[in-house]
Amino acid sequence: MASQSLSIHDTGGLFQIAEPEDRKGRARRPGFGVGIDLGTTHSLVAVAPRGAEPRPLADAEGRALLPSIVSYAGDAAVVGYAAAREQLEHPSRVVSSVKRFMGRGLEDITFSHPYRVVPDPQTPGLLRLDVGPAAPGGAPRLRTPIEVSAEILAVLKRRAEAELGAPVDGAVITVPAYFDDAQRQATRDAGRIAGLKVYRLLAEPTAAALAYGLDRGGEGLFAVYDLGGGTFDISVLRLRAGVFQVIATGGDSALGGDDFDRALAAHLLERAGATAPSDLQREEARLVARAAKEALSERERVTVSLPGVGLRDAVVTRDELDAQIDALVRRTVKACRATLRDAGVRAQELDGVVMVGGSTRVPLVRARVEKLFGRPPLTDIDPDKVVADGAAIQADILSGSAREGVTLLDVVPLSLGLETMGGIVEKVIPRNATIPIRARQVFTNYSEQQTGMTFHVVQGERELAADCRSLARFELKGIPRLPPSMARVEVSFQLDADALLTVTARELMTGVKQSVEVKPTYGLSSDEVDRLVMESLDNAGEDFAARDLAEARVELGRVVLAVRAALQEVGHLEAILPADERAGVEAALAGADAAMHQPDADAAAIRSALGQLERASEPFARRRMERALNAGMEGKSLFEVEDTLAGEAALDERRGGHSPELVDDDPGAPARAEQDVQKDS
Repeated sequence: MASQSLSIHDTGGLFQIAEPEDRKGRARRPGFGVGIDLGTTHSLVAVAPRGAEPRPLADAEGRALLPSIVSYAGDAAVVGYAAAREQLEHPSRVVSSVKRFMGRGLEDITFSHPYRVVPDPQTPGLLRLDVGPAAPGGAPRLRTPIEVSAEILAVLKRRAEAELGAPVDGAVITVPAYFDDAQRQATRDAGRIAGLKVYRLLAEPTAAALAYGLDRGGEGLFAVYDLGGGTFDISVLRLRAGVFQVIATGGDSALGGDDFDRALAAHLLERAGATAPSDLQREEARLVARAAKEALSERERVTVSLPGVGLRDAVVTRDELDAQIDALVRRTVKACRATLRDAGVRAQELDGVVMVGGSTRVPLVRARVEKLFGRPPLTDIDPDKVVADGAAIQADILSGSAREGVTLLDVVPLSLGLETMGGIVEKVIPRNATIPIRARQVFTNYSEQQTGMTFHVVQGERELAADCRSLARFELKGIPRLPPSMARVEVSFQLDADALLTVTARELMTGVKQSVEVKPTYGLSSDEVDRLVMESLDNAGEDFAARDLAEARVELGRVVLAVRAALQEVGHLEAILPADERAGVEAALAGADAAMHQPDADAAAIRSALGQLERASEPFARRRMERALNAGMEGKSLFEVEDTLAGEAALDERRGGHSPELVDDDPGAPARAEQDVQKDS
């Protein structure tokens, strides 16, 4: 049997995060740290400065949630609500749910999406999204998911700095607990490109537990059920005297609210008789389905329409939604039971269940969770904001705050190991081991001609390396020529608090060693990350101006289309739009057209034209809405009116809304690619 040792590096048995130090060991000067929940559907930045209670930061219009959507329909990237309004018109050029692509290879993308995904020409395994040329006939633009995520993070960084009135010192960015090493590294790279100093990556359920533990003073065993837009995590944690220890975690990194939307969208298309819908029709159905799902969290029925496939004023009930998503919710329940077994905990032993993620608002989800755990779940903190709250608390600590009494113990989401004889995985660090951690294992030589080894580091729970994710390969040369099984090579896996891995191999007789900081197959190279960081710094001013102009053009274009459609609808009805008022509206439209087509127009000029158009058309819009409401309510009951309004709201939201090898230094020796490192026995 292999000699093996395992040790956890800690301070007094616990991993203290309350006294951060820089590389020279000096205490970090207090600064502004922010917590960022980089979500599939929405993202959020929060602060808890100088020990204060956490609070989310809103944009100029008071909105804390930022849609995780980036549009490349124009010259510059547009992020958030303005990008969301372009989804239906440019489905392949407006990127949403990019979190599901993070750290993934082409073979991993098995879910439905409207994008053209191409292999990276320089980095095997890395994928890029073809978001189309910046101008007609121009060169194609390829963006990695990391770059798309960086656009979202950059907006949140600017929002925080505007609110705080000072540069952000650093950030804690949350990730799903089930994210593997590649996905975590991709998230860290996105933060760097956005100009953020990433203090730490924090598992989303752990962040939620941190927020609840401080706010409620809770102790005991808790489960955190985290169902977001694209991922599902379930974690079991022990909270005691300010110590948060993750006991076990599980889930599915490809299951979330997006799948609920697609299931309901497919049902709506089937009702409409659309047997072979186009990409545009699918996207329209997805957006309508999302709005309907959200409305059905509060109502028993809604009315929806899909003009693209001829479905109009169709009633969708909550029972209908439940039937479409039942199998998906059952998958989360199955994962919960497996994680409870891993933790050695029975459901009735838990002191509470915390709900995290916007998709936990779905009544069927809450009902199933309550039935599984035998108690109503905790929903005291907004499930959309609780993760950012916890990240903000940790960011405050890591920025040098005097906040005390916080200790955090996290776990390894997936096992880490080496490929051995026959392609078998020898797990060195098991899943759900507490981090930070170091594990050591001794291997030996296969042949006396062997003077080196090549190690293949993998991650996953499967028994064959071919079924796990390849993380790295590295060589150790200079092993003395010894009879088989006489050499001793100690391999050490070091996992830091961010679950980022360093592997070291050392021959014990000579002391020769080699180490590698594992860079996942689907991460960006250091040079590429550095280049993107420098580009973002060098072009920060120009990028901001271009983005500002692009967002203004998008907003003006939306209003122009809406006004023209309204004019066409009412024709020349004087009661709705008198002739002199029509002339004013048409003059404002002409001014908007001129501003839109002026090559050197800046954002201020565009917004000025937008303001003039809105002022000119406001009375007309008000009378048109009153007319529509009167017509819609005539002869109907209050219940019917409510259904009509709900359907219109949903439509408005849609519109706007090989094994290890032997290395032989003897050039006359035959190749031994089929041989393997053997474990010491």
